[in-house]
Amino acid sequence: MTDEVVTAAMLAIGDELLSGRTKDKNIGHLADILTAIGIDLEEVRIVPDEEDRIVEALNALRERYEYVFTSGGIGPTHDDITADAVAKAFDVPCEHDAAAMKLMGDNYAARGMEFTESRQRMARMPRGSAHIANPVSTAPGFHIGNVYVMAGVPSVFQAMLDNVIPTLRVGKKLLSRSVNCPFGEGAIAVPLRNIQAIHPDTIIGSYPKYENGKFSTELVIRAREEEKLLAAESAVKEMVADIATQSAQ
Repeated sequence: MTDEVVTAAMLAIGDELLSGRTKDKNIGHLADILTAIGIDLEEVRIVPDEEDRIVEALNALRERYEYVFTSGGIGPTHDDITADAVAKAFDVPCEHDAAAMKLMGDNYAARGMEFTESRQRMARMPRGSAHIANPVSTAPGFHIGNVYVMAGVPSVFQAMLDNVIPTLRVGKKLLSRSVNCPFGEGAIAVPLRNIQAIHPDTIIGSYPKYENGKFSTELVIRAREEEKLLAAESAVKEMVADIATQSAQ
């Protein structure tokens, strides 16, 4: 771990995500894992199964962030074009990887199944890629440059990610504390803005709730230094107490 900030982005690929047919579960899982190890997930994009859109998004993200994680589009069907798009982004051929062909061929043979042309598509990856092991269904993901390409099926994505995490450089974790505020955002907006200005090394977010006919707000304070985190938390708690006192008068 270093004291530096390490950033990442995610590119989720698939028409089914944009149509609502499939409800994404990978974004939240990736965010949880990266936050826990000290990598800031700063941007997520969702794009359709269109090569040019994937290439455009991938090139923008990989230049801006230290790591880019993709999900979806590495299966056996005609619309699984992620490998081709990543190869185009890196300007290298997309080809059947010999090690992946053997790995998958042996697996299908052991199961008494034919290693068809469609199944062989899952062994295609950009030249120069390294495998990301897939303990669930064998067909590997791949890693090229700062881009990690993984399956869209949540159980496979999570298993692949488990193999990627130990290889990553991590930074200083972003610590967080929460304060429950029984008032709506309208009542706290001005004093909360003032607190944020006084504590510039923290990130203070307000998340409104509406329950039982009443508004309330969850206030979340984030910082990399515990001392600064606790100072801002104390100020937020004092603000909530002051508003409560004023409301009671």
